Order: sequence, then structure tokens, then C-alpha cells
Amino acid sequence: MISLLSFLVIGSILLFIFRNVLLDQVIEKAVIKMQRDYQCNLVIKEAQFEGLDHIYMKAISLKPMQGDTIVTIGELKTGFNFWKILTGTLQVTDLSINRGYIQWVKTAEGSNFDAFLKSKKEAGGTKKATDYADFVNRLTTRFLNLIPTQMQVEGFALKVNDKGHQTQLDFTQLTLNNNQLESQIKVAENNKTQWWRLAGFADPRNRKTDLLFKNLHHDTVQLPFIQHQFHLKTAFKSARFQLKNLGMEQGEFHANGMASIHKLIINHPKIASKDVAIQQAQVDFHWILGERQIQLDSNSQITLGKLKCRPYLLYAQEKGKTIALQLKIPKTKAQDFITALPKGLFSHFEGMQASGNFSYQLDFKFNEQQPNDLVFESKLQPENLKITHYGAADLRKINSGFIYRAIENGIAQRPIIVGPENLMYTPLSAISPYLQKCVLTSEDPSFMHHSGFISEAFKQSIAKNIRTKKFARGASTISMQLVKNVFLTREKTLSRKLEEILLVYILEKQRIATKERMLEVYFNIIEWGPNVYGIGEAAQYYFQKKPEALTFKESLYLATIIPKPKGFMYRFDSDRKEKKFALQQQNFLTQLMLRRKWITPEDTLGYSQPLQLTGEALSRLKTKVADTIQSEPLLDEFIEF
Repeated sequence: MISLLSFLVIGSILLFIFRNVLLDQVIEKAVIKMQRDYQCNLVIKEAQFEGLDHIYMKAISLKPMQGDTIVTIGELKTGFNFWKILTGTLQVTDLSINRGYIQWVKTAEGSNFDAFLKSKKEAGGTKKATDYADFVNRLTTRFLNLIPTQMQVEGFALKVNDKGHQTQLDFTQLTLNNNQLESQIKVAENNKTQWWRLAGFADPRNRKTDLLFKNLHHDTVQLPFIQHQFHLKTAFKSARFQLKNLGMEQGEFHANGMASIHKLIINHPKIASKDVAIQQAQVDFHWILGERQIQLDSNSQITLGKLKCRPYLLYAQEKGKTIALQLKIPKTKAQDFITALPKGLFSHFEGMQASGNFSYQLDFKFNEQQPNDLVFESKLQPENLKITHYGAADLRKINSGFIYRAIENGIAQRPIIVGPENLMYTPLSAISPYLQKCVLTSEDPSFMHHSGFISEAFKQSIAKNIRTKKFARGASTISMQLVKNVFLTREKTLSRKLEEILLVYILEKQRIATKERMLEVYFNIIEWGPNVYGIGEAAQYYFQKKPEALTFKESLYLATIIPKPKGFMYRFDSDRKEKKFALQQQNFLTQLMLRRKWITPEDTLGYSQPLQLTGEALSRLKTKVADTIQSEPLLDEFIEF
């Protein structure tokens, strides 16, 4: 014991005497490593110990051999836990920085950070699977040990120059003292200036924090660079982040806390055509990381106004990748739900009023090794649910005559009267039964029986989109197409799709219109060709007939052009005969209808004869010229559900 104590005393004395020599050696190795591995020049003009646990450095810079300076610091003083160093752990106790910056510069040739972003090749042998809990725990521990408990930063900046677009965050003040963080940040972007304040409780050693982020002058916080890089406009009044627990528990890594935001505004062309505003949102989260899985526990909660829901997320790497999602909304007043909807995201619901209650549950699960076992269940339980006043989308208009105007690229097309006043309007009873059966078969076989959605179609659509890693197939029913055309627009935004789903549910569940009326309106408004709307115009445009006189062959043709009506001419070759892929589609639909006994073999008499266009559409076909290349639709778009 005495020998060990003597060894520690002597070692400490030697360390104290030669500490600056050791510091010089460490810096020299760092300089060599930066030159060898990252082609960067590290310069520290002055460095020395102050006592045994503090280091003072002056005139620090890190600059790529080919590129702009990454880091420059005027003066830096930092302290560390001496006893932790002896165990191999670096734990910073205090830090002061005076003047300097970190900058990222991107040009057409690359960025000054490129050398640090290049991944190193894995060494030979089998790579060991990552233990998520252990990896995040080690990473978090190292990061938090580098955060000092006492900090003073003045005149330090973060700079971004993305091909001339410049953003700069100046930390004019940043202090951490007795677990209280206070900061003032000047943000400049393209001649626009903001002043931010980040303040609150921060205890890196006990892994707890409660911080408030807002504009220093009671204005909104507008996040810089994001709009330039991602075309996403963001602004909010204040945001709060609270971390209550962070660490390992029985072999799992847990992170509990809360995040909230007040008066959030976002705008992106893929989200909505206007600003989306959320008055107040809060997430109480409980993340759990195991050895091979990451999950957001079902005890987590999302709150929007008076609306509360419990989410569950799972990503696992056991027996193939597994992705699971659950969303539960307990019994909720319908009006509270409508009021909580973000303004701008549900424009057609603004002003809507409802009575009654509902609850909702969504279950989704997908395993890449068992794609056909995908789980997708969406259950909404209404309780005396009733719409007492409609917003911009008054679904009741579908039961009477109205003016329909298709929207093409944001431009309203010519008005179409949906009613007897229009000479081309065709009642369902005057539309060929062949056409009705062909369209239902190709677009929505179970339309007369479902409630607006087909779960199996959604499941197969999701499975295919995940397998192909792109949006390769949708699952739109006739009800959804009708709502999109009559009440919404054709814009491809998240807003339009969410509104479509909710409006379809109301239309079907509230039984606002009969299935027959919905189908009749659908036939009279959908696009069948260039500036051709409704089956009355279509039958005349292609065959100079009334809809009731269409043959089985003609009906098949009209049904198959619905997805791409303006490109109907590409289904024909230079001899005005239908191409192979077009005939394959029609054969597939014919066999499908025969199996379902929607038609008999007698109905197909004359089917083998070439299709003859006789109307105005004939002039659109190319004659004796090279065929235009047209991708052939896949037959699996016509799936029997």
C-alpha cells in the first residue's frame, strides 16, 4: 500500500514537471495526423499547462492544404478532471473561448470538410453487428463529458458559405454557470439579421436539461439555411426542450423528455400550397434502444391543442429489417379534432363543425423477409359523429347539379355543368353496362361494397413502394378520385392527400351520397382525353356514339386510358392499330371479368376485331411515322382484391 502511494506521488511529481513536454508531444502527433490522414495543417502557436488540470492555447487554426480555413481560435482555456484522465476518460470541467470561428465552405469543386467526410474502408473480415444501446451510450457519454460545467464564450461564430449563400451565427455571449445556460446569438443571412436567445437549466453530468429557445426581440425565430437548401420555410415563436433521463437501464438505453413548439409556421411545395400553422404542439417522448432495435415507446404522447394521441415506432434488425408503427387516439370530441388540425394543411376543413366523439387506431408492420405478411389495419370508431356545418368542401353539393372546373397546373379549365342542363351529361342508366363493368374492374372492383378505402390495396401498395424504395404504386379508389376531382385539386402535396382521406371518410361513413350517384358523377367529370371531360364527350370524341351504345371492345379501351387520358395516341402504332401492351391490358381485364362472371363469353363476340376510332380523336393518331417511345404499363397495376 505504501509502495503504491509512493508510486502515485512520484508519478504525479514527474507529470507536473514534464507536463508541458508531454503537451508538446501530443500536439506534434495531432499535427502529423491531420497532415497524413486529412491533408490539413493544424497550427497552435502557443500552448501550456496552467497548474495540473488546465491548458491554455493561443492562435489555433485548422486549414486544408487545398481549401478554406475550417477553424480559427484566438484564445482557449480549458480544464479537465485530472483523476478521470488517469482512468482513460477525458471529462472537461470548464472552457473559455475568446474570438474565433468554425466555417463550412462549399464550392463547385467540393467543400473544406470533404477530407473529414470520406468514409474509411473497413478492414478485412466480418463486420460485427452494431449494438445500438451500447453504441449510443458510449457516444452520448463521450459527448457529455466534453461539455463543461462552467463555460464562457465570447466573439465566436459558426459560418456557412454554400456557393455564395452566406449564413453566420455569432455567439456574442454564451455562459454556463451553476447549471444555468445563457446565450445571445446574432444570426445573419443575406443581409437579414435576427437575435436569438437560448437559456435555461443544463446539467451535463447528471444528463438533465430544460432549455427555452426564442427570438431575443419577441419576434419569430426563422431557421437560416434550411430554406435555401431544402426550400423549407420555418418560423416559430418559441421552442422548449426538456431531458429528464438519459442512460442505460438493464441493458437498454433510455431517453425520456419533452419537446414543444409554439406558433410554428412551415411552408414547402410538397407539404401545402400555403403556410401551415400549428398553434401549439408537444411531444412527450420515451425512446428505448436495445441491442438490435430502436423504439419510441407507446407511453410517449403527441399533443395538438386538445387532441392527444399515443404513437409507437419500432425499427429492428432481427431476422431481417422490421418497421412497425402504431397510432392510438383515445375517445375524443370530434370538434376538438377539427380545431386541432393545422391551419393551411386542412384548408377545406376550416370552419367545419361537428358533434359526437370518435376513437382511432392504426397498426402497421413490415418485415423485409416476409413482405406478403405486411400488417395494415386502420380502425375508426365513431360515436354519434355528425357534421353540423361544412367548411370550404361542402360534400352535400354532390347530390345536386353543380359547376365543375378541372385544375391543370394551377389553372382552372372550362366549366362543366354536372347536371341535365348539360346536353352531354349522362345519367348512370344511360351508360353502357359494359363500360361500367370495365371501369370498375380496372379502377375499383369493390367500389359498390367498400367504405371508401380498400385495406388490401393499401397493404399491397405499401409493400411494393417499400420494396422498390419509391412511390411505384398507389391505392386510390373511385371515392378518392371523386373527392380529389370535385372538392380538391390535383396538386401533389401532403395537404391534398390528407384532406382527401378525411373527406372520403366523411362522404362514405355519413352516407352523404349513394354509391350510384357517386359513380354517375365520376363518369361525368373525369378526364378522358385532351380537353375531353365526362363520358358524354368521350363517347363522341372517340366513337361518335352515345355512351349507352358503346360496345365491349370500346368500353375496354376507354377504361384503360383513364390513368393517362392525354396520352391515348401512344397506345397506337403508325398503322393506327393498338400496340401489344394495350392489347395485353385489355386481355387481362377481359379474363378478370370472365372469372368474376361479370360478363359471359357471348359478350366478347367481335372482341378480336381491331378497334376503330371514328371521332375527332382519329386526327390525333400518327400515320406512317416512327412510333413514339412509350413505357408499357405493368399488368400488376390491375390487381384482383
